[in-house]
Amino acid sequence: MTDDVSAAPDAATPNAGEICIDASQLRPGVHVRLPVPWMDHQFMFNSFVIADEEQARLIAAMKLPQLFCDPARCKVAPLPQRAADAPAGREGEAEKAQLAALTAARMAEKRERARVMSELRGRLDKAQEHYISSAREVGGAIRSFSVNPRAAVERVAKVSENTTTALLADPDSAIVLIAEKAHDDGHAAHSLSVMTLALLLGKQAKLPEQALRALGIGALLHDIGKLAIRSSILRSSERNRHEEVIYQSHCRAGHAEALRAGNLSPPLLDAILHHHERFDGGGFPDRLSGSAIPLSARLVAIANRFDNLVNPPDTRRAMSPSEALSTLWTREQKAFDATLLQLFVRAMGVYPPGSIVQLSDGRIGAVVGSAPAGQPLSPKVMIYAPEVPRRQSIIIDLASEGVVKIDRPLRLQERPAEELDYLLPRRKINWSYMAEQK
Repeated sequence: MTDDVSAAPDAATPNAGEICIDASQLRPGVHVRLPVPWMDHQFMFNSFVIADEEQARLIAAMKLPQLFCDPARCKVAPLPQRAADAPAGREGEAEKAQLAALTAARMAEKRERARVMSELRGRLDKAQEHYISSAREVGGAIRSFSVNPRAAVERVAKVSENTTTALLADPDSAIVLIAEKAHDDGHAAHSLSVMTLALLLGKQAKLPEQALRALGIGALLHDIGKLAIRSSILRSSERNRHEEVIYQSHCRAGHAEALRAGNLSPPLLDAILHHHERFDGGGFPDRLSGSAIPLSARLVAIANRFDNLVNPPDTRRAMSPSEALSTLWTREQKAFDATLLQLFVRAMGVYPPGSIVQLSDGRIGAVVGSAPAGQPLSPKVMIYAPEVPRRQSIIIDLASEGVVKIDRPLRLQERPAEELDYLLPRRKINWSYMAEQK
């Protein structure tokens, strides 16, 4: 069964290329579009290729005066039009009762899917509210840091504590929001994302609670030294030698600023000073390598790089979470602690929430829920189906689906604007640039 991504939702007139047919012409392999609202029938999509005789009988039982068919999408031609055969006697009544029972079961299943999706949307909305308010609080703390560093650290610590409780209790929503960048742009948003990712990794690494607290604060403050650097330098992807020296100075500058707050733990300070060190010794500011890099800095380094790939200053270079994870694992692995990177992949999943994927049946979707233990390639996927209201979007649990699987992850830049607006509605994308690339 495939969805029609071009059909006008619930249209009662034929779309371009469609013909009118009736129920007597239906058979497996014929494409059909139902001209009724999505919630008024039991099928997953308004537009699909009929899979079996049962589907054909269920459509016929709807007694619709007309149906629409796109011959280009048919696997077989519709049957010749004929008068509908009226079922006779008790056999006809039995078949009607059987179809009615099956329709009721399908409608109940559809309502359950809608309920699950509504719950997911509710969790995302709740997480988004928390993210927005937390980003604002972090932004205020960072802006006031030079005036009163101790008070700023206290504010940041409170955000770290609250966010750990609110977002890590629902990590799927947290990762989707990072992928969608559902909060304010800028320093505070990046810091909040890095903190969330670092804590997810820290919990996967089984860090004790005290170490997690220090890690969260250090992640929120890791770029505090950038406040004195011009935004043009921070956003540039091609800095000259002088600009690169200025950029790299943010680690020592941030460390010096944090020292002014007093009584900060060494792991917290290490995360600020050394989050740009590379495991192979090619980082800065001290070109540390291997285990000489403090643990908190190694954790923040992975989280920082992941968010920079997913949410770069130049949105034209943005990657989906699965792309970013693949880049870290296949192209940049030598820069990071291999054990921690492996734990990060485990924490995020092979297809992290927020990834855009193509399924084996050709449908396109966004991963919205992590895969269960032991089935890393089978997450929950929300299907792109514009005829279905977004807040009632269809979710497929690949772990229980059996036949359908993920065929491949997709690049954001390859997808049309309307598709991403449906699947990742909170994400900010430079659509004009993407249109130029088509």
